[in-house]
Amino acid sequence: LQAAELAGIRIPTLCHHRVFIPSGSCRICVVELEGSNRLIGSCHTPVAQGMVLHTRSPKVLSVRKATVELLLAGHTGPCVMDFRAGQCDLHKIASDLEVAPPRFHITRPRFYPIENISPYVHRDLSRCILCSRCISACSDIAGQYLFNTGYRSFHAKVVVDNDIPLDKDVCKDCYVCVEYCPTTALSKARQPEDKKRGKKMEFRTPQPQAREINCGNLLSMIKKAQDKSRHVSPRFLADTADAMNLSISEV
Repeated sequence: LQAAELAGIRIPTLCHHRVFIPSGSCRICVVELEGSNRLIGSCHTPVAQGMVLHTRSPKVLSVRKATVELLLAGHTGPCVMDFRAGQCDLHKIASDLEVAPPRFHITRPRFYPIENISPYVHRDLSRCILCSRCISACSDIAGQYLFNTGYRSFHAKVVVDNDIPLDKDVCKDCYVCVEYCPTTALSKARQPEDKKRGKKMEFRTPQPQAREINCGNLLSMIKKAQDKSRHVSPRFLADTADAMNLSISEV
């Protein structure tokens, strides 16, 4: 991964950050190595003399798209309508790879109560993709060791102590976990009412955008752009959003 970056080649990744020991858990950064019958994770594979790697072959792109689809399927609610979607690295990668809505049907959505008890950090585990970056940030950088992975399989999640809500005084003025979270599962408690302790955790059902959008005109504009250029460019999305007084995520 670092060698590719030095060569000006971008390989997407979610779980990796240069300050942490590579784990290869997200599988977004896979590349194709000539002579190997399987794809390898670029973040934890050392460079060796004579390697021939393909970073955007059809096989690589197919696996990346499927992996992103699975991660998106695990998210609950209409995340694309969220005003914070632009801060989510998962959505950015999905956009770059032109990933369509997930083909995978989730029979038991992963709904978790929003933890807003802490006056410092709020958690929405429904948005968590189990990349473990918050675990590494808290232990390796902050030296607090608050997070760990608990449970197994579909029930796996990031837990605090013996799976209790996050409400620790050591989080004051830290926010390291928030900075390294690739999604919006962790956020700062910024509003005045957030400073009050003792709030009960509550389930939040994502609500659709209140204002109406003229979907007929918007859809016809997108179809015309698709017919003309064979794709819908980011520039087109931005210009259309400005013209219709919408956000890019709404378009």
